[in-house]
Amino acid sequence: MSERLFSAGCGHDAPAMPLAEALQRILGAVGTVAARQRLAVRSALGRVLAESVTAPADVPAQDNSAMDGYAVRGEDRGTETLRLVGSAFAGHPFSGRLGTGECVRIMTGGVIPAGADTVIMQERARAEGERVHIESWPETGDNIRPAGEDLRAGETILGPGRRLTPADIGLLASVGRVEVAVHRRPRVAFFSTGDELRGLGEPLGPGEIHDSNRYTLHAMLTRLGAEVFDYGVVADEPAALAQAFRDASAEVDAVLTSGGVSVGEADFIGRILGEQGEVDFWSIAMKPGRPLTFGRVGTAWFFGLPGNPVSVMATFSQVVAPTLRQLAGENAAPPRRFRVRCRSRLRKKPGRMEFQRGRLVPGEDGTLEVESVGHQGSGILRSMSLADCFIVLPEDAGPVAAGEDVLVEPFDTLLR
Repeated sequence: MSERLFSAGCGHDAPAMPLAEALQRILGAVGTVAARQRLAVRSALGRVLAESVTAPADVPAQDNSAMDGYAVRGEDRGTETLRLVGSAFAGHPFSGRLGTGECVRIMTGGVIPAGADTVIMQERARAEGERVHIESWPETGDNIRPAGEDLRAGETILGPGRRLTPADIGLLASVGRVEVAVHRRPRVAFFSTGDELRGLGEPLGPGEIHDSNRYTLHAMLTRLGAEVFDYGVVADEPAALAQAFRDASAEVDAVLTSGGVSVGEADFIGRILGEQGEVDFWSIAMKPGRPLTFGRVGTAWFFGLPGNPVSVMATFSQVVAPTLRQLAGENAAPPRRFRVRCRSRLRKKPGRMEFQRGRLVPGEDGTLEVESVGHQGSGILRSMSLADCFIVLPEDAGPVAAGEDVLVEPFDTLLR
């Protein structure tokens, strides 16, 4: 690296870094993927916009009816019977001009005829041949959608950094955009470490377990819109790990591992990072997820996630996801959090910020409350499956009594 981004002395024995500080350091170091692509609008769903989009014309282009009924002149207000002189359907406007005492049958979306300035809804009128009897007149100007009500010509409708939603795709189509410029998707490689891990379909020997973390990471990365490179399970052997790091970092923007970042004698990742890259910090003051490593390997960013499955999901959502969103060029908002009453008693010791798993439920008065899903161990993956939110407990907080208010962070589509 041409410029040293990280401070020295961040060894395994350094104090765990507060989550907010860790995230600030990471986001301060990581930029945005520079490469762009032009995509057809239909193919751009979920991609991050890399340009501003303006409306070339008013939308709608002309005043049109907000409902089915009759287009009339406001100055005829009070007249009990009008003469029907034509119709205005969507795509088939009335070509004439309304005169005194005249009306036009109009459908929702139909262009308001020249001379008309009001629409009477059909439930308040009765037609008999060419005569229309008005039962109730609206105020002049009612039931009309004016030209430019949705968009004005020259108005910026979407800005860079926007992750495109289905509504955005429709909005782009409404102004006639065929293609848009988007950021290239971040390329992310990941692998698990541990001689005890086996892939799906492999028989388990004594002390062996199925590797769930790779499947969880693949799912979350896919939901995040990354280009995913799965390097499988890498043995706890220095040469194999070193080769995996070299291969992965050569083709991606970020490398994720799960397991192998603690101080155990079989944890070789720290030594390899010293040879192929550098480390900013080794741990964060967060539970679950304390042993989280951040740094560089080759030209790629590196996240060493814990081995326990809940810790993987918690650290990914709180640290990795915001980083990858920034790498993708997204102007992402902080996670949505709010306070609710907690039905459960929660165990907590001061010292680390905790993300306990909870479930939002309606209280007796209909307002939201939260309850614990039970066992909060970092190896209990089912707790994440049962939960729909994190109960966020600050570092200095102690136990929570049932009935107290707590901060909750509902799971977004990344975790649900």
